[in-house]
Amino acid sequence: MPVPVPHQRTVVLPHQAGPVDDACARTARVAGAPGAGDATDRSPDAPEIEQRLSADHGPLHQGLTLLLIGEDPNSHVPEMWDWAGRKVRLRTARNLTEAERLLTDDVHCILLDLPPAEPADRTAGERGTAPGDALGMLHDVLRMAPSHAVLVLTYETDAERAADAVRVGAQDYLFRDELDGAVLSRAVRYAVERKRADLAQRQLTESRMLAQENARLERGLLPTPLLDGSDLRFAACYRPGRSRALLGGDFYDTVRTADGTVHAMIGDVCGHGPDEAALGVELRIAWRALTFAGLCGDELLATLQKVLEHERADDEIFATLCTVDISADGRRAGLCLAGHPAPLLARAGERPQLLPYECGGPALGLLPEARWPRRQVELGGSWSLMMYTDGLIEGRIGEGNQRLGQEGMAELVGRQMESGLQGDALLDAAVREVRDLNGGELTDDVAVLLLDRR
Repeated sequence: MPVPVPHQRTVVLPHQAGPVDDACARTARVAGAPGAGDATDRSPDAPEIEQRLSADHGPLHQGLTLLLIGEDPNSHVPEMWDWAGRKVRLRTARNLTEAERLLTDDVHCILLDLPPAEPADRTAGERGTAPGDALGMLHDVLRMAPSHAVLVLTYETDAERAADAVRVGAQDYLFRDELDGAVLSRAVRYAVERKRADLAQRQLTESRMLAQENARLERGLLPTPLLDGSDLRFAACYRPGRSRALLGGDFYDTVRTADGTVHAMIGDVCGHGPDEAALGVELRIAWRALTFAGLCGDELLATLQKVLEHERADDEIFATLCTVDISADGRRAGLCLAGHPAPLLARAGERPQLLPYECGGPALGLLPEARWPRRQVELGGSWSLMMYTDGLIEGRIGEGNQRLGQEGMAELVGRQMESGLQGDALLDAAVREVRDLNGGELTDDVAVLLLDRR
């Protein structure tokens, strides 16, 4: 069956229209005179309206465009001028197929011409039940054009159905019996502005919900350490990368078990976004639960790998991890590395040094039967242990491609310590200097954890 060819026509406000208190009508009264489109004849609020409409549906240099959808291609729609004294363009479509072809970005409002309600629909409305398929076409239009203003045209005898149309999602309705150019122009302006306000409110609501989700993720990724009874001092720092709207996959945790051992962990899920952040939260919570259950070392990491394999959205997702368990007397520690940078240890009176990395295992999620040896480390009586994610060492140095690296990070932190900085002040200064060396915000998230024994 051939598709009917859509009609398009340009309309002008009739000269016989009576004077009304409306910017469109004032402009239209001089439309036939030379210079009708000059700035002197425009409504005072035209620039503001144009700016708002342009932000939603593109530039208005070609005037306002309406799309009429109705079964009758000869439906009477009064001729109009827009707010700037330009001719309003009216496109007509007899069905949704035509309407979809004509619905371009420069359309500002849709006029939906509803056919008269059938007697059965009126009876249903009087009984308080939903009106059959009377508004079915409106539902289809709203789905087809969710960001466009929709104005319903109907008869005064269908007042209840017109109100139903607004409840369903139309911005306003008009009765054909009282329709003229001035009334229609005001209704279109109201519909477009109301739709713009609705979209702005929806974006604001979504932004608030996103902020709440971010806060929940942050609480999950960056927990409060459980160190009651320990003489160790704890400090942590987290800085999201500049390209992220959400927190990335960096996470850490520190707890003290009943035997006095202090367990610390820091990890990084590859990738950035809500899925990676959520997986980081799951791994952190699983680590804390397994640690309180008495697992450590290779057994704990093997179990975490199973968690990751079952929870990740893609088989290529992996996570690096560094775990440390510090004895109750604070003089020794067990170290396990799963593809993660080695911690930095600074003993009293010595320059900071990187702990051995050679005995580490692969990142979680890469090899099904991987093993992660636990290496014993002598800490001494007074020390500082810094654990970090790779965002801290991958920043650039100057304008070239050279990276800071682990050695550069160790030298930088050593200078900060020699100046007397410690705890939170030390971490803030170190991250700030790394950012300055990079020439701006770091592209990757940075998480740093510091444990001190004095």
